[in-house]
Amino acid sequence: MAEKEKILDIKDLDISFRTTAGTVHAIRGVDIDLYKGETVAIVGESGSGKSVTMKAAMGILASNATVNRGTIQFNYHHLADGSPASVDILTKDKKWIRSHINGRRIAMVFQDPMTSLNPTMTIGKQIMEGMIWHYKTPKAEAWQKAIDLLKEVGIDDPEKRMKNYPHQLSGGMRQRVVIAIALSCDPDLLICDEPTTALDVTIQAKIIELIRRLQKERGISVIYITHDLGVVAKVADYVNVMYAGKIVEKGTINEIFYDPRHPYTWGLLSAMPDLDTADERLYTIPGSPPNLLYEKTGDAFAPRNRYALKVDDKAEPPMFQLTEDHFVASWLLDPRAPKVEMPPELKARIERMKEEARKHGSEL
Repeated sequence: MAEKEKILDIKDLDISFRTTAGTVHAIRGVDIDLYKGETVAIVGESGSGKSVTMKAAMGILASNATVNRGTIQFNYHHLADGSPASVDILTKDKKWIRSHINGRRIAMVFQDPMTSLNPTMTIGKQIMEGMIWHYKTPKAEAWQKAIDLLKEVGIDDPEKRMKNYPHQLSGGMRQRVVIAIALSCDPDLLICDEPTTALDVTIQAKIIELIRRLQKERGISVIYITHDLGVVAKVADYVNVMYAGKIVEKGTINEIFYDPRHPYTWGLLSAMPDLDTADERLYTIPGSPPNLLYEKTGDAFAPRNRYALKVDDKAEPPMFQLTEDHFVASWLLDPRAPKVEMPPELKARIERMKEEARKHGSEL
């Protein structure tokens, strides 16, 4: 089997933010890797550090951020001669990142298309801008490529749309335009930050399908940032579950959905709406995410974890490796820990999910 080509390698990333209330330790030793053509999902509640991690990878952290340690190795091919290149994004200044990385090799699709688009510029100008800035593409060529991109993302009558302003388009069309802009410079990596949150359900499904199709056709790598496990099930090869600035469980899509081992992952899966659940109320994880202004000794999830052990208040759990790809940061996996099974309701739900997958003749 040919060796996979690694695109992104984040190691031991640790980031703090200076605020008027004090220092917020937002990212605490995150490791993520991504290979060419694959999709990695980063899942967790709001404030768990998903977007901050990816903003660091794009070199667009806020000015009050301090990177305490870590590396973000990005591997790509020089366009001129196709030779491989590798760079630690954290060692480069903003100007270099803007001209070599942002939009050109790593592109981002944000959750609200209205805030991503300039209301004073036509759609056409906004799609052409990156090509002209990065590659000095002649205007006539950029115009034609922009029309082709609008067709590619499924917008009818692209010549007319080129002259429209963002407010003249629906939410779904605006998000398609944002995807066209992201793809205009043929990036190696597409980061999708909650790309369907602001859209209604039928449009959500179309946008997810569009991103999947474009990824297949272009062979690009994708990172999905989301709190919606329903979206993850449709798009991801690998999943990283984040909590309070740390990755608490990572594995293949089947390992996370069919064999989850961290109580937080159990909670997230249990909170997914399910037509066959007998409960009248939807499950919610008790308590709230921690305030990262005040660092807690031990496991940050312990106060919300009904299976917490005494050691959780004293020491942070290490990453236990279960398979080649499956890692879990929970003391419950220590050989000395008492045996804890996942909640029976979740077990029944996973069995239903497996049955559903078998019926359709596929894995997740």
